Amino acid sequence: RSYSGPETEGQLLNSFVQYFGDSLGRKVKRMPLIEETVLPGDSLLTLPVVIIGNGPSGICLSYLLSGYRPYLSPEAIHPNPILHTKLEEARHLSIVDQDLEYLSEGLEGRSSNPVAVLFDTLLHPDADFGYDYPPVLHWKLEQHNYIPHLVLGKGPPGGAWHSMEGSMLTISFGDWMELPGLTFKEWAASKRRNIKSDRVMPEEIACYYKHYVKIMGLQKNFRDNVYITSVSRLYRGKDDEDRSQLNDDISTQHLEMEDGQKSLIKRNWEVRGYQRATDGSHVPFCLFAENVALATGTFDSPGRLQVEGEDFPFVLHSMSDFGAAISKGKLRGKADPVLIVGAGLTAADAVLCAYNNNIPVIHVFRRRVTDTSLIFKQLPKKLYPEYHKVYHMMCTQSHTVDPNLHSAYTSFPEHNVLSFKPEMKCVLQSASGLKKILKFSVALVLIGSHPNLFFLKDQGHSIGHHSNQPITCKGNPIEIDPYTYECTKEANLFALGPLVGDNFVRFLKGGALGIARCLAIRQKKKHELIESGDGGGDGVP
Repeated sequence: RSYSGPETEGQLLNSFVQYFGDSLGRKVKRMPLIEETVLPGDSLLTLPVVIIGNGPSGICLSYLLSGYRPYLSPEAIHPNPILHTKLEEARHLSIVDQDLEYLSEGLEGRSSNPVAVLFDTLLHPDADFGYDYPPVLHWKLEQHNYIPHLVLGKGPPGGAWHSMEGSMLTISFGDWMELPGLTFKEWAASKRRNIKSDRVMPEEIACYYKHYVKIMGLQKNFRDNVYITSVSRLYRGKDDEDRSQLNDDISTQHLEMEDGQKSLIKRNWEVRGYQRATDGSHVPFCLFAENVALATGTFDSPGRLQVEGEDFPFVLHSMSDFGAAISKGKLRGKADPVLIVGAGLTAADAVLCAYNNNIPVIHVFRRRVTDTSLIFKQLPKKLYPEYHKVYHMMCTQSHTVDPNLHSAYTSFPEHNVLSFKPEMKCVLQSASGLKKILKFSVALVLIGSHPNLFFLKDQGHSIGHHSNQPITCKGNPIEIDPYTYECTKEANLFALGPLVGDNFVRFLKGGALGIARCLAIRQKKKHELIESGDGGGDGVP
């Protein structure tokens, strides 16, 4: 079925629903758009999978769910002899159909998730040792393995990559940012783009992801300008024999749950939200899904210091806001320096941006410059000269070296921000407790970011490794089964990418592999039940 025809604004997912209705033999009356309630008489569609987030995590998962399968290439020899022997044992099977726990056993890499390490070493063998070996996999499109799904994103495919500062190079090589089946270099050559370095601009990566969806024929699964407002469970009574009535009155279900008069079981997910039309209007919708995959990344909510005065308009929390202030000339001719807080790569980008625009910098961070956990310690100097330039300044241009502030850059290691004052002053405190007051023109707080899972119950606090705490990439990622990526505390809810600790694109692809295998197994079992006449269940098969 062709999906190239134009869609009327506001008709969210109509063609997709028609696709399911035709190909699966279900009679779908209309798209389940709603205002406040779900009408009992409506024919509502239940999808096997809804993916929330259309960045590289969501794109890669859609690729695998669309039926693309990786096989060991006939001529391939993996440099790891033990892994290669395992791969040879089941050469006739795709990696999706093999035992991922068995294959990943004994492998080591820069991810704590074993399937992420496995998939990475199949796509980039021995990359961490500096080798540029080709992948040992080749891909086949197997239509019968297609699992109907929908990918919902706020912007175009590529997610947060479309909003990243365009003047900086990516931390990873271009080929480490690529997705299966289309190398970044092949794409760049086809677009006649002149890639001068192994590291590329974020805007190039964003463009690659957007085109990848089109080139791989995944467009029918994607919808842009979609904002999720809630993802919640439906409940049904265990003694309810009528499986055909999928959508009982939801308010009644909740009343029964509150009264405790009926034994309840969790059913499908209800996904609510709206699509923003070109005229700015919001078109609400309601979908039902057997499984939900969280692929939202962690760029939603910038980290905050939680100190007095942080909400002043001259205290910024993103590189894009800082770049906008520079481009509008707001900092031109300012006598006072920019105050940058943070010791990560984004903070280093801000230092470079200010430095290159002849804007003096005060750089404040909590760690010692000798701290081995600083990201600069993990980057080779030859590959990342600009970041080592910043690190060199952090070490040599400290306020302790010269009590007088340097004209271009001064660092304040082992300092915390206590407060911001309305007269554009900042109160700092050193590790010894000594306080300082500094004047600045604008402050930029870049201490990481966190996912915003407001659409989940309790904002998702219950599904992390540490219950009742906010989900963070490093300190409290979502707790998952290491081989299926299913949340251990919530069945049929999956997570991948930064939400489970995989910040780098090269590792988040393992999450897509784990989820695709899990869902493929369940779909096969479901079909077997249906064919034997012993099963059915909600939604489309």
